[in-house]
Amino acid sequence: MHVLILGGTTEARALAGLLHPRVRVTSSLAGRVARPRLPEGEVRIGGFGGADGLAAWLGEHAVDAVIDATHPFAERISFNAAGAAATAHVPLLALRRPGWVPEEGDDWREAGSLAEAAAALDGLGDRVFLTTGRLGLAAFADRPEWFLVRSVDAPEAPVPARAEVLLDRGPFTLDGERDLLRRHRIDVLVTKDSGGAATAPKLTAAREAGIPVVVVRRPPVPEGVRTATTPEEAAALVLADQGVSGGSGSDRP
Repeated sequence: MHVLILGGTTEARALAGLLHPRVRVTSSLAGRVARPRLPEGEVRIGGFGGADGLAAWLGEHAVDAVIDATHPFAERISFNAAGAAATAHVPLLALRRPGWVPEEGDDWREAGSLAEAAAALDGLGDRVFLTTGRLGLAAFADRPEWFLVRSVDAPEAPVPARAEVLLDRGPFTLDGERDLLRRHRIDVLVTKDSGGAATAPKLTAAREAGIPVVVVRRPPVPEGVRTATTPEEAAALVLADQGVSGGSGSDRP
């Protein structure tokens, strides 16, 4: 059995570890991060050339199942995966960590896009903690506020005129996020609804400090694609579909 994992996330690495070496696993990384954390099993880096290129790759490499474990905001990759899996007649499963849910005391403003998030900053404050990643910062380039931009790799231009770039990789601690908000005198936080625990402490720190949060809603999973919320669930579903014993991965040596 050959499983292709479209990865790059913490969940994708965990999933590869659950499946390998029970089955052949190839993890595909987009190559956008300079020093990615590599999962177990085989790894390929780079794009496929769209849905048609991915469909051809699935056939050439005798792939039995595809798991889309990309970032919740990797919308284009997810829709290419859905199209390619349908063309190649290969089952597809999407692994999506649950989104964040506001708690009592949170002051959240939802936005449907980065452009909407930028517009929502009007009147919220002058110092913005921007944690939407290194891509798409053009939406904030003309804003007058000062921005603390945090990303794993250096952001792509254009970036806000008044900005400080902080290169860092999660997981982040609550104490660290509290200190960052205080040290940089942050007035408002902007983030994507990535979900997961690795970057969630910033939300708690913002709530404690009474700081409003602009949250960009995640795009939907392509229609008709089955989903799992944890690596363990995804591994069990795929292995059960293929008739491989030990679907939960709990009996792994």
